[in-house]
Amino acid sequence: MKIAVLGGGVIGVTTAYYLAREGHQVTVIERQPSVALETSFANAGEISPGYASPWAAPGVPAKAIGWLLAQHAPLILRLRPDATMVGWLVAMLRNCTAARYAINKDRMVRLAEYSRDALIALRGTEAIDYDGRALGTLQVFTKSKQLDGVAKDVDVLAKGGVPYEVLDPAGCVAAEPGLAGALDKIVGGLRLPNDETGDCFLFTSALAAICQDMGVAFRLDTTISAIETEGGQVSAVRTDKGPIEADRYVVALGSFSRALVAPLGLRLPVYPVKGYSITVPIVEESRAPISTLMHETYKIAITRLGDRIRVGGMAEISGYTTDRPDVRRATLIHALEDFFPGAGDHRDVPLWSGLRPMTPDGPPIVGATGLANLFLNTGHGTLGWTMACGSGRLLADLMSGKPPEIAFHDLSLERYR
Repeated sequence: MKIAVLGGGVIGVTTAYYLAREGHQVTVIERQPSVALETSFANAGEISPGYASPWAAPGVPAKAIGWLLAQHAPLILRLRPDATMVGWLVAMLRNCTAARYAINKDRMVRLAEYSRDALIALRGTEAIDYDGRALGTLQVFTKSKQLDGVAKDVDVLAKGGVPYEVLDPAGCVAAEPGLAGALDKIVGGLRLPNDETGDCFLFTSALAAICQDMGVAFRLDTTISAIETEGGQVSAVRTDKGPIEADRYVVALGSFSRALVAPLGLRLPVYPVKGYSITVPIVEESRAPISTLMHETYKIAITRLGDRIRVGGMAEISGYTTDRPDVRRATLIHALEDFFPGAGDHRDVPLWSGLRPMTPDGPPIVGATGLANLFLNTGHGTLGWTMACGSGRLLADLMSGKPPEIAFHDLSLERYR
C-alpha cells in the first residue's frame, strides 16, 4: 500500500518507520530541507512516560493567575482576537476537574508507557545513537504544597503499575548529586526510575536515515497547500512541487494539522503552545545533572544530553508567533542556576522555540477520521518525543489491519464527539 505521511518531525518519521516495517511504500512530505527542524529540533529531551500529565488539571485556573504575574512565569498568555484560541482555552478549562484529569492522565500514561517499550524494542533492532540515557526523571519540589499535591499523580501511577519513588531532600541529592548545592531549597521529589532522556533531533535524523535504507522516500523542501478529496476520500495532496498521490494519508503536521484538515469538515482541537529552550555546554561535571529534572516551581526541565545540558519549558499561548523574547532566556538560566549553579556556560547561548501541538484535554489524537483513507497522528503537546514510537506503532498497526497492543478508541478524534 502506498502511504503519504505529511510531516517530517519525530511523529511523522516514527510513523513512517513503523509503516515501512509493515511492508508499505511510504513517502514523507516535509517543508524543511531536512527532518526534525521545527518543534522536534531542541525540545527538553525528556522521555517521561510517568510524567505524562494533562496541563488541564484541578487547581490550574487558580494557579494560572499567580503564574501569569510571576517574574519567571511558567505560563504566558498573550490573548488575541482569535476565536480558535478562545475556544481552545474554554475547552481546556472544562477539563480542569478531578474526574477529567484522572481519565486524561490514564490515557496519556497508557500511550507513553507503551511508547517507552516500543523505543526499547526499536533500539534492540536498530543501531541508533542519540545521546540517550536511561537514568530516570526527578520532579523536584521547592514548596511543601507541591509535595502535598503529588498524591493524585501517585494514585494514577500506582494504578498503571508505573514504578515511582517519593523522596526526601537527601534522597533527591542521592539520585542527582549535582543538587547538593541546592539542598536547602528542596522539600522533596518524585522520581520515576524508568524514564529516559535523549536528543530528539539526533534520534529523528538517525531514524530517517534508517527509513531511507528501508525504501522510504523523503520529499523535502516541499510545502503542502491542501488536501484534495473525491468521492468521500482523499485523492491527492497538493504541494508547491505538484500533487502527490497515495492510497492512504497520515496528517502529522503538529500545530499546523488543524488548518489543513479544516476545509475537509474536520474540527481538530489542536492549538500551538510555544515552548523555549537553551542548550548549554557543561563546564563543571560535578555540578551537572546526570539525567532529567523537572523544576516544579518554574515547570522547566533540565536534561543531560551527552556533554550538554538542555533547559526547556514554559507554555506561551500566543498563536503562531515566532518571536523569542530575551526574558524567556533569563527564566531558563535562572532555573538552571537555581539547581545547578556553575554547571554550564550559558553565555551567548541561542534561545530556541517550538510550537507544541496541544489538545485541550491532553492526550494526542491518533487514529482514523471520517474520510476512509485519512488518518491523524498529532496533538502530542509537550510529549511528542515521549509518545512518538508508541503513536507511530499504534497507527501503523491500525492502518495495516493488525490489532493494536493497547486500547486506542479513546485516543482518536471520535472522543470529541
